[in-house]
Amino acid sequence: MFLVFIMGTVIFIISSVVMGLASILSKKAVIDREKSSPFECGFDPMNSARLPFSLRFFLIAIIFLIFDVEIALILPTIMIFQTSNMIWWTSTTLFFIFILLIGLYHEWNQGALNWSS
Repeated sequence: MFLVFIMGTVIFIISSVVMGLASILSKKAVIDREKSSPFECGFDPMNSARLPFSLRFFLIAIIFLIFDVEIALILPTIMIFQTSNMIWWTSTTLFFIFILLIGLYHEWNQGALNWSS
């Protein structure tokens, strides 16, 4: 029992010394403004916070999230295919896909999918 305590203490002391040496030796000598500043999606945080934000970037991110959630909702319908009523499963799945297609048509009609402009 005493030997286990001594071994644990020795391992703790050795690991503390190694972590201390690593902390001392890994310090940077030169402090750079660019490396010490946070990086925020390509915006310079040292400038004014009232810069215009691209609305197209925001719309593309929202469209990606919507379609990502749609895929997460479609996948379980494949798993319940064998255990559910075929007419009920088909009508529910077609209704869900119809809603998705209406949303896609609306985004296309509004010009949200025009990536070149």
